[in-house]
Amino acid sequence: MSKTKVYIDGQSGTTGLQIFDRIGAREDLDLMRIDEDKRHDNEERRKFLNAADIVFLCLPDAGAIEAVSLIDNPNVRVIDASTAHRTAEGWTYGFPELSADQRAAIASSRRVANPGCHATGFISCAAPLIRMGIVPASYPLTCFSLTGYSGGGKKMIANYEASDKAQSLYAPGIYGLSLKHKHIPEMSKVCGLEAAPVFLPVVDDYYKGMATTIMLHNRLLPGAPTAEDICEKLQAYYEGAHFVSVMPFGTNPGTIYANELAGTNHLRIVVCGHEDQTSVTALFDNLGKGASGAAVQNMNIMLGIDEATGLE
Repeated sequence: MSKTKVYIDGQSGTTGLQIFDRIGAREDLDLMRIDEDKRHDNEERRKFLNAADIVFLCLPDAGAIEAVSLIDNPNVRVIDASTAHRTAEGWTYGFPELSADQRAAIASSRRVANPGCHATGFISCAAPLIRMGIVPASYPLTCFSLTGYSGGGKKMIANYEASDKAQSLYAPGIYGLSLKHKHIPEMSKVCGLEAAPVFLPVVDDYYKGMATTIMLHNRLLPGAPTAEDICEKLQAYYEGAHFVSVMPFGTNPGTIYANELAGTNHLRIVVCGHEDQTSVTALFDNLGKGASGAAVQNMNIMLGIDEATGLE
């Protein structure tokens, strides 16, 4: 049986390296490696991009757009980890747990846009509630998302891990203060929101792990459901999902730590609150389900094999 040929364009970046770690030892894949001194040579890249069965794009947005323009082999299937194509026509959004139709679309697609890390957390909490009619599409959603510094790339990692790092890096840092973070368009589109959420990301002094939280006033929701009602609805929505689970209401230990699922491809939703107010938090690894792990999961689905292959 022939192996699936896989090429990572941008193999030296954080996401590219993480994908390689997850698939490098797999015997069902033939991982193609471009010479380090030719990775910016477009003609050499073109050869690899068109020779592969599956291409991962782990590049800045402009680089991802350029890479797609270099592909003329209609049989090449692409998974783009950048922001470039997440709301683009002709691209399938790579979050299979959203619905059976979404999973089927990924399985048959030749162009899959991998979700952003913060967007993964927000969408996993908000999209089901909107699709089930629990939260109106017009609801003024707010969200904060705590992440480890690894999601910021090589420069940020170096700054946080330097022996003489700035004193400010020992404390949480709120960023995206323009309220126009690059993940907001996909959050809005995939959830079907009438207005963009107010969203603030927070980076802190730990390597990986993410906790993304939305907060709700129950009196503003149809039927004024309780936090427990909302939890039960989310449990039913994600029933049977391999990588997404919802913690039973009232079983959380009292404190949520953002790195609880670091090193896994799992996402756990924790619902807290009471009759009047609800918080919904998604816990996951920003490098796992929030990036490279999700990309490999999407590849597995596209290849028609067990989605957990290489991810457990």
